[in-house]
Order: sequence, then structure tokens, then C-alpha cells
Amino acid sequence: MKTPDCTIIGGGIAGLSTAIALQQKGFSVALFESAPEIRAVGAGISLAPNAVKALRALGLEAEVTAKGKVLESMDILSQDGASINIVDTQLLTEKYHAPHLAIHRADLHQILLSKVLGDVVRTGKRAVSAQQNTDGVEVTFHDGSTHQARALIVADGIHSPIRKQTVPGSEPRYAGYTCWRAVINYPGDLSGAATETWGPKGRFGIVPLPNHQVYWFACINAPANDSRCKNFTVDDLFVQFRDYHEPVSDILKHTRNEDLLWNDIADLKPIPQYAFGRLVFIGDAGHATTPNLGQGACQALEDALVLSSVLEKNRDVADGFRIFDVLRKKRTHYVVNRSWMLGKVAQVEQPLAAGLRNMLLRLAPTGAAEKQMAYLYDVVF
Repeated sequence: MKTPDCTIIGGGIAGLSTAIALQQKGFSVALFESAPEIRAVGAGISLAPNAVKALRALGLEAEVTAKGKVLESMDILSQDGASINIVDTQLLTEKYHAPHLAIHRADLHQILLSKVLGDVVRTGKRAVSAQQNTDGVEVTFHDGSTHQARALIVADGIHSPIRKQTVPGSEPRYAGYTCWRAVINYPGDLSGAATETWGPKGRFGIVPLPNHQVYWFACINAPANDSRCKNFTVDDLFVQFRDYHEPVSDILKHTRNEDLLWNDIADLKPIPQYAFGRLVFIGDAGHATTPNLGQGACQALEDALVLSSVLEKNRDVADGFRIFDVLRKKRTHYVVNRSWMLGKVAQVEQPLAAGLRNMLLRLAPTGAAEKQMAYLYDVVF
């Protein structure tokens, strides 16, 4: 196979969207994925206006929107269902010229995979190391094979072996809480509002999807890799959240144990740089974030657009990667840090502290929140 202009490690949202963006700019690509087949791992996903704008720039907005559901509002509630904070996403759509979508991760993944042109995807190839040389970067895979890349884009997630090799100490950072997720068929009427309930037993989020499906998640404080949490069933979650407002209990009643996905929540403490000569880290491999701002996939899509743009303008790969680093580092560090802090606030367990938090959030002026949303959503590609 002719040596491609760019080699991508990882077939997740970051890797696939970058392959699409580069091909649209006229670059040839090769993509290597460790799994035997490329498929989504996870449940639902939120796409904020900045992500939808990125999809629009890739020519994918209509197709993704058709598979997703436009959210009418995002509400933070107390244990009894009282409102703590409401974000009218319809107003955000008007202000930032793009909707806020919810979609099944598998549907988004399939759309992205279908847009990668040609026979350029290789599965069952887990990259374990990379070494730069005069011709670019040599990648070594778990089976002992190697690949010579002119430019290497590493998008293999938070556990990236190449990042751990290149940036010593860049191990995932446990956030202090663990999470269950599921997508279920649900006959109840949830309208178009996504809700997140903050209570002393943890958080419970409910996000409507198309076709009478619901994506829900539950987060509780726990030790890392806790064996008790690992063995939780739906009945255990029902007991945990039985004092929460409806439809929390009803949603759990419609969930089967085989629907559950469980994992600890972790991120990457911001690393000092993403670009290293002819090698660059994108997506979760470079700036994995906790999900509290709903920006993980959004920032991955932004990476794809920014990287393809700078490479189109700077055919010297090292220069292009260095410019990408400058353009993306401040913004992605902001997302990681803000999301980390928001998670700490949301996971407060002590009733008095939680009550004070809720009161302060209700009384807080809207300026700070609007400034944050403007920073995240008011982007142009």
C-alpha cells in the first residue's frame, strides 16, 4: 500500500471524523483500530451546538440530526424534582445557530464510518509504541508488525500506550465517582427535556432519544474499581435511587441487567503539549474529559476540523501539528478543568452542603453561565 499522507491510530469519533476531514482536504489516510471491528462502545451521547457546527462543516449535520433528537431544554433538578437550573436549548439554537442534539453513540459512529472513503481502515491492529525517524514515525503493533507513517495522528483514547510512552506520567485520573449507563425502550412521555437530578445518593440523568428510547446514567461516589459497584444490578440501583422523583424509578423498572454498562469516570490531567514533531495527540488520547460539560465528543469533532485546516495551510507536518497544539490547548484544557470542577460540585453528598449548593445555583446570576456557553458554542469552522 502506498504510504499515506497521514496515519491515524484509533477508530473512535476523533479518529473517524479526522479521517473524513483530511480526505475532504485531499489528503490520503490510513486508519488502524485495535478492535476486531469498529463499533461504538457506550450508550447515548450529547452533541452541543459547537459539535453540530463541526458536523455541518463536514457535511454531516442533516444525516446526524435525522438519527438524533433535538433537546428542548437541559434541566438540573433536586431529589424531589424541584428545579435548580434550566437551560432553554431552543434559545441557544437561535443564539448560536445550531441545535443541541442527543443521539445513540452507535448511530453517530456508523454515520462517521460510512463517510470514510476507500479501503483505508485496518482493524485488529493495536498500536503499542511509536518511534520518530528521518522518514516520519514508525508504529509498532501488538502483533510485532510495523507501519511507517509520514505523519502520525494518535486518537486511541484515554489509555493510549503511545501517549503514556511520549508523556510519562500521563495516566488516567479517577474522578471519585462511578457510572452506570443504559439505552432502553421507554413508553413514558419525556417530551424533549434532558434532566439531571442531583441528590445525596448520587446523580441520575435522563436524556430522550428518538423512537421512544431513553438514554439514562447514574453516578455515585465510590472507590476506584470498586467490586461492589462492579456487581451492581438494576435492583441495586433501584434501592440507591428509590427516594428520587419519578420517572427515575419507572425508568429503572424498564431496564434489564443486560442493558447496563458500567465504568469509573476518569479524565486526563491536562498535559503540557499535544504535538511532538510529526506526531500529534487528539481526542481522548490528548485531552480526555469527564462528561459533566457534555464536551468529550464535541471537542473531538473540533479537533478534526482544526487539524485538517492547519495541515491544508501548512504542508510541513511538524509546523502544522505545532500550530494545532497552540490553537487547541487552551480550549481543551479549559473543558477538562471546568468539567472536573463541575463534577465535584454535582457529586456533593452531605445534605446541608447540597442544600446550600442548590440555593446558590438558583440565586446565581446568569452571566457566568452565559459566558461559559458563549465560549464553548460560539465557534466558526
